[in-house]
Amino acid sequence: METIQYRNLLPGDFPAVMAIWQATENIGLSSADNPEALAGFLERNPVLSFVAMAGERQVGAVLCGHDGRRGAIYHLAVASSYRRKGVGKHLVNLCLHSLWEIGIERCHIHVYTQNQAGINFWQQGGWFLRPELALLSIDVNPNPFQSLSIS
Repeated sequence: METIQYRNLLPGDFPAVMAIWQATENIGLSSADNPEALAGFLERNPVLSFVAMAGERQVGAVLCGHDGRRGAIYHLAVASSYRRKGVGKHLVNLCLHSLWEIGIERCHIHVYTQNQAGINFWQQGGWFLRPELALLSIDVNPNPFQSLSIS
């Protein structure tokens, strides 16, 4: 296997990175993963997201950010021919090291419950399940807020 180089994710990487994410099972993409939203995410979270390069070809990527208190990893994916070679682990470690450097001491990842291979990957890296927590979500739109008066 050729040498893999790692560097920060840049907006120009989005087309190739999106192709990796779309080709990877159990990656949940949404309208929030458009180039403009991703560029804003990188602007708010500089030096936390990374790509793995085999020559000029992107073979892995991870999106990482924080809210000032906790980190979050989104969309870790490695091209199928580069899996089980340490690329994903290295990308995660780059994120964790970068979070640590800016003072973030805990990081979270959302994994689909039916994605046992993904859960195994994270647990082998020392991540632990939080059975006492339940993830709840809501799509934000203006309708629920119409009755609010903001002064």
